[in-house]
Amino acid sequence: MPVKNYVDHIDFTHPRCLQQLVENRRIYNLKNCELNIFESYQQAYKVPLSFGDFVITSMIRGKKVMHLPDRPAFEYYPGESVIVPANGAMIIDFPEATPDNPTQCIALTVDDMYIRNTLQYLNDHYNSEPTEKNEWRLQFHKYHFENDENITDVINKLVRICHSADLSKDIYADLNMKELLIRILQSQHLQVIEEESAVDSNNSRLHFVLHYIHEHLTEKIAVDTLCKKAYLSRNIFFKWFKEQFGITPLEYINRERIKLAKQLLADNRYTVSQVGMQCGFNDTNYFVRLFKNTEGITPGAYQLICRK
Repeated sequence: MPVKNYVDHIDFTHPRCLQQLVENRRIYNLKNCELNIFESYQQAYKVPLSFGDFVITSMIRGKKVMHLPDRPAFEYYPGESVIVPANGAMIIDFPEATPDNPTQCIALTVDDMYIRNTLQYLNDHYNSEPTEKNEWRLQFHKYHFENDENITDVINKLVRICHSADLSKDIYADLNMKELLIRILQSQHLQVIEEESAVDSNNSRLHFVLHYIHEHLTEKIAVDTLCKKAYLSRNIFFKWFKEQFGITPLEYINRERIKLAKQLLADNRYTVSQVGMQCGFNDTNYFVRLFKNTEGITPGAYQLICRK
């Protein structure tokens, strides 16, 4: 299983301060966002919840089953987040909650105008050339995702800021809230371009570059070659790629190679060294280290699990 990025644990509400055992709520208000901490201490089903603003939720402890309109139900675990539009209805089950095993989840609600202004800023200042302009927008069909390291770090900072007594916390929250929104947008943007590039690689230079990477994933991919494919200098290419997706070209290539390696490791015909070579890693030790950092186990251990 991939290494999950978990939001830091938050102290539970003192038992004497509990107002209810299902979705007990603590609220921290800031200028442009509101932090809600929900805890449940007993099993419950079909509990309704909605917010008047856009909401980013992230699981901290326990398990929920989420029901969103026109979506299949899904299990919701720590290390994962869900975004829901303003006034979006949520129906939640707590099948495993007990006093000894409570659930805990945060919900960050964000003012609609604040989101519009952030999107407008991105569209004005961080966009492709006019001939291949991309509109930055939240993708609500990509509502459930695993937190990456950057998203987790920003959520942890926001929680600390909300608990702080610092008089400047609205300023710090504003900066971190913008970063969180941008991180989510970049992650969604990458998923959309990946899907589209598999169908039409000539839609834009973004599509073309990602398509080229996937077509040559098993070979040595020189950054200079990618720069030429994008018709950009090396410095501008790195800046452009990270602005669009939130990660560097090398981070993206390595991530996709690890995905391919997992597929090949499930085939008993290949050794770990052979898989590393087929995925473009000339150094087996580097491949093993990168795989373990990403997946939490070595390629050999992963292969044994697949065989079982």
